[in-house]
Amino acid sequence: MTDPQSRFDTYQHIAVERRERILRLTLNRPDRLNAIGGDMHRELSRLFHDVAADEGSDVVVLTGAGRAFSAGGDLDYLEACRADPARFEQSLHEARGIVYGLLDCDKPIVCRLNGDAVGLGATIALFCDIVVAADHARIGDPHVRVGLAAGDGGALIWPQLIGYARAKQYLLTGDLIAAPEAASIGLINFAVPEGELDATVDKWASRLARGATRATRLTKATINAGLRQLAASILDIGLGYEGLSARTDDHAEAIAAMREKRPARFGRG
Repeated sequence: MTDPQSRFDTYQHIAVERRERILRLTLNRPDRLNAIGGDMHRELSRLFHDVAADEGSDVVVLTGAGRAFSAGGDLDYLEACRADPARFEQSLHEARGIVYGLLDCDKPIVCRLNGDAVGLGATIALFCDIVVAADHARIGDPHVRVGLAAGDGGALIWPQLIGYARAKQYLLTGDLIAAPEAASIGLINFAVPEGELDATVDKWASRLARGATRATRLTKATINAGLRQLAASILDIGLGYEGLSARTDDHAEAIAAMREKRPARFGRG
């Protein structure tokens, strides 16, 4: 039998550990707050397909190294994609792979939200099945603050979790939400003191691993069938709009403002 770990040996920015039938995945760029770009983006586009095919696990725990879950898109990567349309097109293809990988993985995924989850980081967290956050963490999708449409999954998953009114409130402003509030409105499952984070995550992962795992996986697949239908009608449109917005002056201004550490001056299209 092929070593089940071998499919993960090529990953450079995602650490993989095993504890019995529980697979722990760690976004591993702590020096960049686990910002996603380049190699990590490519790895994420195939990660959950590899997880689904992994014969050595029934349950997944997903977390981030260091003090953040993920700061979202890496600034250097955003700038490189803007300068190279072919690279940006590839990034959209990879983003599609990330969302469908999460939807098609029938193993339950417990998100250990150890710190802030922003942009694509928030999308990945929210497509998990149980989200347990440290109470100091924040979550949000500020695509609009960098002049981009929230096309890589945020516009799909947020309305399903908290309804259209609240989803529009947060997606149209890019505001971040403190974990306790996110739990109170149903965006995530639990917000707990940092000292209780590991115990709570372990409790849920162990409970799922002890259950009737085949029935659990089939139930998740059934639930996700509806989300997959929505993805088929929404995701490609959203990615297309994100591609259009990436070519705007507002997006260029947002990148320049971040580089220069000043407020962005939008309004130029």
